[in-house]
Amino acid sequence: TSAISLCSQSLMLAKAKEEWDQEIVDKQAEKERYLSERVAPLHTSGLSLSQLQDLCRELHEKVEIVDEERYDIEAKCNHNTREIKDLKIKVLDLRGKFKRPPLRRVRVSADAMLRALLGSKHKVSMDLRANLKSVKKEDTEKERPVEVGDWRKNVEAMSGMEGRKKMFDAAKSPTGQ
Repeated sequence: TSAISLCSQSLMLAKAKEEWDQEIVDKQAEKERYLSERVAPLHTSGLSLSQLQDLCRELHEKVEIVDEERYDIEAKCNHNTREIKDLKIKVLDLRGKFKRPPLRRVRVSADAMLRALLGSKHKVSMDLRANLKSVKKEDTEKERPVEVGDWRKNVEAMSGMEGRKKMFDAAKSPTGQ
């Protein structure tokens, strides 16, 4: 079987080489046909020096025109290539992103979580809310004394160095006792 596969591979390679050679010959023939249609044969025999110079000038002008066209086409081709590359990158970026489905909140107790993590080893039940301290809203409002006074007196008392000294002494006194 290996001899048969080697033989078939060598036949395929030989056929591919024949087709490649034929393709090269076809391209060369197509190029010659195109040039014979586009470019007229050049007859320079029997022309004077001034006629030859005029002919050279005409040929140079035609070459410049063709060169400009080639440059323009090359610039368009480069622009299109860059644009295609950018679009391919955008397509790849869009393919990579997908919409995540909204997650649903699942209520699991602490016992269920521990059972899921530890398996059958978990036997102690936990009540996490039992150790929490209860706080009443009324107590927090009563603790905060509300002082209403003239704000200008407070600003005048705290202005200058005396005010800063009072603030410093006031901050220092509760910690010192």
